[in-house]
Amino acid sequence: MRLVEVEGSHTLQNTYNSLDIHLGQSYSVLVVADQRPKDYYVVVSSRFTSPILTTTAVLHYSNSFTGVSGPPPGGPSIEIDSSLNQARSIRWNLTASGPRPNPQGSYHYGMIKPSRTILLANSAPIINGKQRYAVNGVSFIAADTPLKLADYFKIGGIFNLGSIPDNPYWGTAYLATSVMAADFRAFVEIVFQNWENTLQSWHIDGYSFFVVGMDGGQWTPASRSRYNIRDTVSRCTTQVYPKSWTAIYMALDNVGMWNIRSENWARQHLGQQFYLRVFSNSNSFRDESPIPRNALLCGRAASRHTRPH
Repeated sequence: MRLVEVEGSHTLQNTYNSLDIHLGQSYSVLVVADQRPKDYYVVVSSRFTSPILTTTAVLHYSNSFTGVSGPPPGGPSIEIDSSLNQARSIRWNLTASGPRPNPQGSYHYGMIKPSRTILLANSAPIINGKQRYAVNGVSFIAADTPLKLADYFKIGGIFNLGSIPDNPYWGTAYLATSVMAADFRAFVEIVFQNWENTLQSWHIDGYSFFVVGMDGGQWTPASRSRYNIRDTVSRCTTQVYPKSWTAIYMALDNVGMWNIRSENWARQHLGQQFYLRVFSNSNSFRDESPIPRNALLCGRAASRHTRPH
């Protein structure tokens, strides 16, 4: 399989026998039909799970008279290092997407110093006798009103800015409608720290980000010396290996209330998510589009009105 695209980023066209695709991710590959005419297995199997689950499809040449034979090929090993090295090998094709030498336009992510570092650690606490999942010690609970509506209509008592800390919290985990404040046009570094034995997958709504580094163990400021600040891919979902970390750079150029969450639905539903409120005080349609006239108003915003026709 020749990899050509990852979540909107044209990649170096490396060839792989197998690809690790984590929860919420997407890839585009080219397959050259240059083998002798017959049927071939296409195998999808889980990794880092017990048991390993496998399903198959068949690639059929139009002039094939020979079916698949033998058992399906086995999946990749459960070694994390091979998956980590593959992830690092996926890099941006800097010669694609435009005639200019820098496809990012007027700036390069590796030349900007982040104005803020946010360290996010997932955990699996027991709260009130029940299994929950948390980010920095806070397990998210939904409010009775969508947070964007509450913010737009300035309805108090629904959420509090700063209800989730920028760094891991070592005290007793708690429930909250967690919202983190951020400034429009800031350039931030976010580190996902995973101290659990499970593979994590994180998604950020409304943004693409640069995955600058990932490795085993504890992230420290010295880890920045191993960042790829030249040609990493831009994407919206990234994996974090067990007992490991992943670091991203992100330009906060999209005003709004954006969900940052686990792509594991059980963990997401039970609290491993929060909202990032990217705020601009200019109230300009240049920074944020107006609320749609047909927006559905519910909760404590049910009696409010959108803009007139």
